[in-house]
Amino acid sequence: MSPPSSPLFLGLDLSTQQLKATILDKASDIVHEASVHFDRDLPHHRTTNGTIRGPDAGEVTSPVRMWLEAIDLMCKRLHDDHVEFGDIVAISGAGQQHGSVYWSNCADQLLASLDDNQGLADQLCPAAFLFQRAPMWQDSSTTEDCKRLENEIGGPSILADRTGSRAHERFTGNQISRIRRLHPEIYEATARISLVSSFIPSLFLGHIAPIEVSGASGMNLMDVLTCKWDHALLNICGGPSLADKLGAEPVLGGTNLGVVSDWWVKKWGFNPGCIVAPFTGDNPATVVALSAPGDALLSLGTSTTFLLSIPPSIKSPKRFTTSHLLSHPTHFHGKIVMLCYKNGALAREQVRDKFANGNWDIFNQLVEQTAPGCNGKTAFYFPLPEIIPPNVMGEYFFISSLKGNTVLLQKDLPMSIHPRAILESQFLSIRSRIAAILPEGSSPLQRLVISGGSSANPIIRQIAADIFGMDVFLSATKEAAATGGALLAKYAWWKVSHPDGTFEDMPGGAAMGLRCVAKPRREISIIYDDLIDTYNKCEQELVKLWDLKMQESI
Repeated sequence: MSPPSSPLFLGLDLSTQQLKATILDKASDIVHEASVHFDRDLPHHRTTNGTIRGPDAGEVTSPVRMWLEAIDLMCKRLHDDHVEFGDIVAISGAGQQHGSVYWSNCADQLLASLDDNQGLADQLCPAAFLFQRAPMWQDSSTTEDCKRLENEIGGPSILADRTGSRAHERFTGNQISRIRRLHPEIYEATARISLVSSFIPSLFLGHIAPIEVSGASGMNLMDVLTCKWDHALLNICGGPSLADKLGAEPVLGGTNLGVVSDWWVKKWGFNPGCIVAPFTGDNPATVVALSAPGDALLSLGTSTTFLLSIPPSIKSPKRFTTSHLLSHPTHFHGKIVMLCYKNGALAREQVRDKFANGNWDIFNQLVEQTAPGCNGKTAFYFPLPEIIPPNVMGEYFFISSLKGNTVLLQKDLPMSIHPRAILESQFLSIRSRIAAILPEGSSPLQRLVISGGSSANPIIRQIAADIFGMDVFLSATKEAAATGGALLAKYAWWKVSHPDGTFEDMPGGAAMGLRCVAKPRREISIIYDDLIDTYNKCEQELVKLWDLKMQESI
């Protein structure tokens, strides 16, 4: 098959609740988008928001077969939409950052010998996987393993210095450690371990793909400065065999891993020369799609994440135990600082359902009817064990004196206050930490680029503009991670003819069609400037209450 005259680039995003696809043309314009919703389109897996909870406390997994069925269904939908697979010259994408897949010793053979008369799911499940359900980023069952990792390496600060993060329950190294501890015979029989992000290109290649650097920096296993596996950490989490199970050293995004296997050519008509590039994490892919120098990114999806891209010229970015330092997908020396919160859209939706009759219009009306600062009231909503502050669950309500020096616990708030209160507490948590995570000498943040489902809400946009004191921009794409994946695919294709070129050199690699959707109202931003100290006091009191509760439960 000759190269297409109008090449296309496919980006996939295997997120918590959906598989999403974005196809770009050579000018980086979006020509097609599609999605498969796990709960709605694959209900026989009985997931809730794409996940299964239990049976152990804090355990959260997703069925691997469900992901394979979603890929099969996505290809059918793209085919039915008359997408020309033969015009796709490169594939990349994103996966939820911390999920992991455990391959059996026959997986490579099964991947290499797929029958084009059958789909992926029927041929690979269950034989290719030793665990049929993959631990994913909402998992919080690895507390014991996190404590062990930090203790054996010398403490959370040392671990953060080496890997960019302290030990987190959702991080893949700790998931591996738990599986090794509870299921040693299955762990030893595991031939290879993939992240969700390296699992998908393995399917396209017909053999198990290497892990990408930005995805690897969410594992507590890689040296974040050298982008090499840290063998002391590998031994703590998985013993001497873990290095072989993970495979080669992590690779940069945009690397040409090879071309699609014959199955994709015969089954769907892909171009046999179609390049497969590494997939990255969903947050780094969002940075690729939306980032520009001086921008901050706020992802308002299932989780809430705040991201800052740090250029390679800054040699010693700060590292803190409450934030993350990730490797950049396209630069070995570039970094991404991230604040991540587990209770994002799902917590906002619970408040909407409980206090606004499940209606966003009523939610927005209540926000507008409540004064900024909620008349001295601060509220926290943690239906899931939170990341910042760590492990806290439940709802907590505080009221502050006019001087801001007294904080009292309240049993509840007036019903009308909750919609504004959850937005303020979620955004003030981020705002209160920005100064600490900005590298020394960095320029002031210029724009706040927002993405994710809640970015469509104009009231939420305005609250973000007021609290962060920045113009808020929205991208033309609703699926930033999939779009970032498509750009990484294009980068791998472009580098074939420009081997020394950088991602920034590539035409059409700039932030995707940003437009200003909200400007800060200075008189309201001043109110929030003055509330940061009050917020910090409330959070400190909350942590004390939680620690006391945990001590009493022992």
